[in-house]
Amino acid sequence: MDIVISLIQYSLIIIAPLLIVALGGLMSEKSGVTNIALEGIMLMGAFIGIWAIRILQLNTTWNPQIIYIIGMLVGGLTGLIFAAIHAFASIKMKADQTISATALNLFAPAFAIFTARTVIGGQQVKFRGEFLIQEIPFLSKIPFIGDIFFKRIHISFFIAIIFLVVITLLFNKSKLGLRVRAVGENPHAAQSLGVNISKIRFFGVLSSGFLAGLGGVIYVATTSESFDATVAGMGFLAIAVLIFGNWKPLSVLLAAIFFGFFSSFAYSYSLIPFLKNNALPKEFMSMIPYVVTLIILAFTSKRSLAPKALGQVFDQEKR
Repeated sequence: MDIVISLIQYSLIIIAPLLIVALGGLMSEKSGVTNIALEGIMLMGAFIGIWAIRILQLNTTWNPQIIYIIGMLVGGLTGLIFAAIHAFASIKMKADQTISATALNLFAPAFAIFTARTVIGGQQVKFRGEFLIQEIPFLSKIPFIGDIFFKRIHISFFIAIIFLVVITLLFNKSKLGLRVRAVGENPHAAQSLGVNISKIRFFGVLSSGFLAGLGGVIYVATTSESFDATVAGMGFLAIAVLIFGNWKPLSVLLAAIFFGFFSSFAYSYSLIPFLKNNALPKEFMSMIPYVVTLIILAFTSKRSLAPKALGQVFDQEKR
């Protein structure tokens, strides 16, 4: 039973950032803007957010959870600002959305490496990974569930659930969510009803940037004690989660659980006696989520329900 609980807890560590970033991608793509820049935005958010955490840890004695929350907010705001470049290029300048996003993905690691080496003399930004909540009073006493969700857990897991609920309600119960969906399906029809296409798409892309930057900080802060100019392809994996989840919030959750479980193998396979005794290389276990991604997408991509106007530059002169 302890092995099962540990495996689930390791999975939750990966599921939280994966879900948040995939929901970020959902916000952008539901409005009709392709955002494959999630990887680069995650990386930029993680870089600045972790740097903020490092500075606070070195210069204050604040509660680690407060520092963690501040780091997440800084990362989210960094992601929002970085995503604004993609929004301006693809919405205002009507640039190709894929090229704009690819440029950000190429720029982010180069900027992080150059800045880190210039300021601290090395590529790594180190910090103390002290953000684990050992036990939540009362709730941790619930049999089995308490051991999984309320012991040795990060606050970021609950933040991910909150965003899931908010975004689900946004798309299903609010006028704003209806407008975002309408713009992603048929922007010309939405415009004829008085919807400002640019504002809605900017909202989608900037929200996407905030969530991706937030997810970047969460991923690095919960899986290591240093930032090394990489988020291990989590941004691209989040895109796969989004596609597999058919651009629906609750389906995205299920996809994040599925991919998060396989992704956690790189950290937790040694807990399984069969895998540990066979001495499989860590590199082999690390590649499992990406192989699974390719296999799953090969069978499901043709049945995906992407927004009809996804990736299309809006030109109000055309109908």
